[in-house]
Amino acid sequence: MKDLFTVMREAWSELYSDSCDDAFNAFCEELKDFKKNLSLPPAEHFWYKKAVVYSLYVDLFNDNFAGLSKKLDYLQNLGINCLWLLPVLDSPMKDAGFDVRNYYLMRKALFGLKNDAPDSEAEKLFDDFLNEAHKRNIRIIFDVALNHCSNENPWFMQSKDDKTNCYRNYFIWNKDDKKYAKARLIFKGMCPSNWEKYGDEYYFHRFFEFQPDLNYRNHKVLLEMIHVILYWLNLGVDGFRADAIPYLWKEENTDCENLEGTHTILRFIKAVLDYVRPNMLLLAEACQPPEEVVKYFGKADECNAGYHFPLMPMIYKTLAMKNRKPIVDILATDVTPEVSIESQWFMFLRCHDELSLELVYVSEEDRKYIHDNYCHKPQWDFRLGEGISARLSELMQFDVEKELLAYSIMLTLPGTPIIYYGDEFGKGNDEEYYREQKVFTGKDDTRFLVRGKIDWDNVEKQLADENSFSYKLFSQLKTMINKRNETNIFGSGKLEWVDLNNDSILAYFRVSEEGKKLVINNLLDVPQTVEIQGYGTIQLGRYGFIWL
Repeated sequence: MKDLFTVMREAWSELYSDSCDDAFNAFCEELKDFKKNLSLPPAEHFWYKKAVVYSLYVDLFNDNFAGLSKKLDYLQNLGINCLWLLPVLDSPMKDAGFDVRNYYLMRKALFGLKNDAPDSEAEKLFDDFLNEAHKRNIRIIFDVALNHCSNENPWFMQSKDDKTNCYRNYFIWNKDDKKYAKARLIFKGMCPSNWEKYGDEYYFHRFFEFQPDLNYRNHKVLLEMIHVILYWLNLGVDGFRADAIPYLWKEENTDCENLEGTHTILRFIKAVLDYVRPNMLLLAEACQPPEEVVKYFGKADECNAGYHFPLMPMIYKTLAMKNRKPIVDILATDVTPEVSIESQWFMFLRCHDELSLELVYVSEEDRKYIHDNYCHKPQWDFRLGEGISARLSELMQFDVEKELLAYSIMLTLPGTPIIYYGDEFGKGNDEEYYREQKVFTGKDDTRFLVRGKIDWDNVEKQLADENSFSYKLFSQLKTMINKRNETNIFGSGKLEWVDLNNDSILAYFRVSEEGKKLVINNLLDVPQTVEIQGYGTIQLGRYGFIWL
């Protein structure tokens, strides 16, 4: 195995040739000092394979970190052992916090502090929160937007008004808007171009115009972002979700996605993490087909894990068709390559974004079929048919049995499952929050429908009523998650399909050194009986499932 400094050196040379040797050598010495002074032990090997993740916005979940701390017992009781904190870094909040103003500071309002409170006070309160979570064996990961920042970030503020400023080259400026012409518009219908004019030049952005892309052709940008990661690692964070990573490296006459330079950047970052604290999670957010996402695992030298974006819409298609084929086909090894033992898929039914139907991983036919079956209101349409802005219970029309079936599938297929905040008790779309944010941001971004605050007084009343939709969903989901936590088979085991000559039954074994589990899911809204050799006759109710 190569020495990690050799890995870093090779990656650095690929990106910057040998023109920045002094900067690299100085960084290596700095890194050795950092590790020598780090008091944290290595993380548990493969902990992310045993995780059940819960993603939330701190303020929308329960006001601030103190409010979140009060709910840690609730989350532990549900069976959660990892929290993914959606953007918490300082931000103007034009894009829910993915527009970062200061990478070294969390939003003080998340601690109940005024903006002029000392930074050290916020850091102390975050440390207190981490200790409370870790006491309960709940790990903490959060988003780092590596590709872009806010146009209110001081780096950009200094770069835009002075072409000689040292931060000018932190961003991509051009005399016209013709460069990188093959790069697709990600926010089609919301942004007319990937270029925004300022003064007599244009700056490049893959997302909103208030999110200028960082320029990784400048070695100082890579080192700056490494320093960001090390800062939060040192405080005790267990991992990072690398937001929008396919776009980091840009080259003319390409689509500026999934380029080799991006993979080289990730090899450098991963080598740094492996050196200072092994088993830190680096999670790839790459909205790409599985054969592209697995490239972000590299040879176990890039990201530890990545989202299986295409599986999510195929779960919805399977449920609408009442046919196992979409899931079986998307997980076939010619579509989803096998990954190494070090790597892991992360799975979800819903998240903070739309139910994505991008053509990078669904066909036009799939997109239309899923859209027709689940976009129950015109308002939910996102990016001209490329997605649906609705929460899980809205999509399932508050059918508790159908929703639990979807969870059965997600919790037992290969990978690490993610529960989106509020979905465990059936939170619906938030029209009021959508209207507020539409005014605040100036963008008609229907993804705001799937966010919004939790009214805990009302939720607690619902969860105390055994006849309520929320109670039925929460109590059964809790049982499922805690059953899953009793074994590592679902997080690490192999998948073996069971074909019962009945496409309305999705059945499979999960197999590991621990043993074997049989999962049977009835995709019909009427009861079915199945015969399985060695198990006999099994009765399944409407949308019923069983784990044996």
